[in-house]
Amino acid sequence: MTASRRRFLIRSATLSAALLLPVGRVIAQPRFTQNPFSLGVASGYPQADSVVLWTRLAPDPLNGGGMPEAPVALRWEIAADAKFNKIVDRGETLAVPQFAHAAHVQVRGLSPSRWYWYRFMAGDAVSAVGRTRTAPAADDTRGKLGFAVASCQHYEHGFYAAYRDMAAQELDFVIHVGDYIYESSWGKGRVRDHHIPEPYTLTEYRNRYAQYKMDTNLQAAHAACPWLVTWDDHEVDNDYANDRSQDLDPVDAFLARRAAAYQAYYEHMPLPPGTFNGGPNMKIYGTHAMGNLARIQLLDMRQYRDYHVCSRPGRGGGNQVNVEECTDRNQPGRSILGRSQEQWLEQALTASPARWNVIAQTTLMAQADRGADSRTVYTDGWDGYPAARDRLLRFIAERKVRNPVVLGGDVHFAAACDLKVDFDNERSPVVASEFVATSISSYGPSRARNEALLAKNPHVKFANSLRRGYARYDVSPRRWETTFRGVYDAADPQSRVFDTGQYVVEDGKPGAQRG
Repeated sequence: MTASRRRFLIRSATLSAALLLPVGRVIAQPRFTQNPFSLGVASGYPQADSVVLWTRLAPDPLNGGGMPEAPVALRWEIAADAKFNKIVDRGETLAVPQFAHAAHVQVRGLSPSRWYWYRFMAGDAVSAVGRTRTAPAADDTRGKLGFAVASCQHYEHGFYAAYRDMAAQELDFVIHVGDYIYESSWGKGRVRDHHIPEPYTLTEYRNRYAQYKMDTNLQAAHAACPWLVTWDDHEVDNDYANDRSQDLDPVDAFLARRAAAYQAYYEHMPLPPGTFNGGPNMKIYGTHAMGNLARIQLLDMRQYRDYHVCSRPGRGGGNQVNVEECTDRNQPGRSILGRSQEQWLEQALTASPARWNVIAQTTLMAQADRGADSRTVYTDGWDGYPAARDRLLRFIAERKVRNPVVLGGDVHFAAACDLKVDFDNERSPVVASEFVATSISSYGPSRARNEALLAKNPHVKFANSLRRGYARYDVSPRRWETTFRGVYDAADPQSRVFDTGQYVVEDGKPGAQRG
């Protein structure tokens, strides 16, 4: 694609059309010749008395959806049993063309810590049945939680056997920490292909999401339990930072592209209604309470960060740098979260009454020296923003935040780490525990790079880059258990999945211990 063509497509992305009110006659009884629920169903954002239900009408999913330019009546039901003999609530909403005929229904008045089943209807078409679960009551300190973290699911790199395994687990919820889609193609030995080139427009992003969401194993994982979600870079553009793209596109052009990508993300995720309000900005960070057992602080690591430093000439994005040469990364004011989100996080951690305080973010927080002969770090992650990491870990230590656990993804290997204020001092006390899920399917680093990482970073207790998969967490008042699950062969959709490592954290004792 030529540069002029690319800029034209970026500038032509829709910024505010989604805010237009529905026009024309509502189609109350649509007729379909193909399944309109081709992208499945999902739920998310559980609270003690509510949950969000999602679907999108798309009988021709890879070509814009195949729906008319008119609102369509969409009915929904939620029940206390899988056979829908005990209907708890039902209603009707409009699936409008401005949002690709996607629906986000927040059902209220539910009971805490309870399983429910739901489905959608349009005309005579009925969706698959999904299962969801509400969060524990605010004062619940007795229960246990089982959940998974997923990230980095490049469609071309592998099949989703990890999601098949995840759907078979008994999980209360899933957290996806970014790279739900990939905008670009890379790597050798791809097992399947993106059906369109790199997306820039709203329609192109919709088609990319549709291709990913047609995967039956991904649909099964969504239908098994509610999800919480945040994005990383590939939902828009590799290594973007705030309003700067990796290719240093004009700011207005890149923000137009970001607006299209954010809207498509909203249209395909079980986010609460109204999360997207048009334009290139969307607030997705927030607190999610799981009784008094856990508070999850879900972060946004892309939208507000400072630009990368020491990028390659003529480029934005991250870079492998010698720490002695790239001194700009040590600037004290640099932030990967943005100062407003940093302040919010500090307030949320201070106010939390929970036994376990979870910071769910996109990448590896621990310092990661990746050099052979010199100290080398990658600047797209926390190593590019060491002052921000230092502020957060010092805050956790000084305020004595109870049982802090950091969860991440992005780096395509599983890891268990001890987090310290001073990573270069082996005697520095451990202030938090960290667990990083490997990629669902995206290629991982080599064995040699994995072994070098372990050799040079003693605070990294475990690292496995050879398996694709996810991480499962089982949490009780006295004990946090982490189980890393690995896919034997990501090129085989029926591959077996097995445990690759187990670590625990005891209440009041920060640090990962082998389970």
